[in-house]
Amino acid sequence: MSYATQSQTNITAGLQYQGLLEVVLFSTLTTLPCCVFLFINIIMLFTLRSKLVFCETSRYILLFNLLFADTMQMAVSQLLYLLAACRITLTYPLCGVLAMLADLTTAISPLTLVVMSLERYVAVCYPLRHTTIITMRNTAVAIIAVWAFSSLNILTRVILLLDFPFEDLESLQMTHFCAKVNILLGQMSGLYDKGYTYFLFVSASVVVISTYVGVMIAARSASTDKASAQKARKTLLLHLVQLGLSLSSTIYNPIIIALSRNVTRIIFVRIQNVFYVCIFISPRCLSSLIYGIRDQTIRPVLISRLCCRLKLSVVPA
Repeated sequence: MSYATQSQTNITAGLQYQGLLEVVLFSTLTTLPCCVFLFINIIMLFTLRSKLVFCETSRYILLFNLLFADTMQMAVSQLLYLLAACRITLTYPLCGVLAMLADLTTAISPLTLVVMSLERYVAVCYPLRHTTIITMRNTAVAIIAVWAFSSLNILTRVILLLDFPFEDLESLQMTHFCAKVNILLGQMSGLYDKGYTYFLFVSASVVVISTYVGVMIAARSASTDKASAQKARKTLLLHLVQLGLSLSSTIYNPIIIALSRNVTRIIFVRIQNVFYVCIFISPRCLSSLIYGIRDQTIRPVLISRLCCRLKLSVVPA
């Protein structure tokens, strides 16, 4: 039995130490904020499809793609959490589909942030060519490339799973709860997962940091619009923060595995719940809050829609 499997055994056993009241309490404390954030994200997605300016502007189209991926990631993560909290085990194929879907959306977020950073870089450093470079067609091509690259990663993982001797298993029913670490069957799958994660976020970080430095240099030029450069610099800085938060979700499993060795099981489960909310749930709503509050075009429409929904929710039937 591998180290990861032993650690996951400890995790599953730790869940058995939770009483029913504690399971309900933690499930409620994670589900409520998740539902609130999902509500905000969905309203934001509808907002970005409510006006022609949002549908024909590249940065809003890219923002829609980012929010869509974050919303899917949040929904799938919460589903997997509730399955684990309720001690429901799945079959390997079903767990694989859910885990691969979560992995797909996890990769889309940093790649979309890279494209959004490049768009801001072109807007500041090449303002006269911005409309010819950042077209609707090129934006669509960039989004397709992001999804294709992420899908290729999923296809590679599936191919690596084909080498695992499933016929040696007594049953396809999992003995542990569904999590990505539990379907990394075989050494090659684990090595590929680490290599892909490192490559993705190192490359994304280099691009975002490079665009940030490029905008800072351009801001010192006399021919550059100072206000536009300053706004773009702040936006790129936010992209870098978002990228760091996305990276935090990839180090969740190593942290959890390390904790499972050094703390008691019941304390481990409680820490795991806190980490889940802070690392998985909270960062998924930041894009809506950041762009919904900062953007002068989105803000009035978003506030109007949120207030309308809240008023409707309190009006008695």
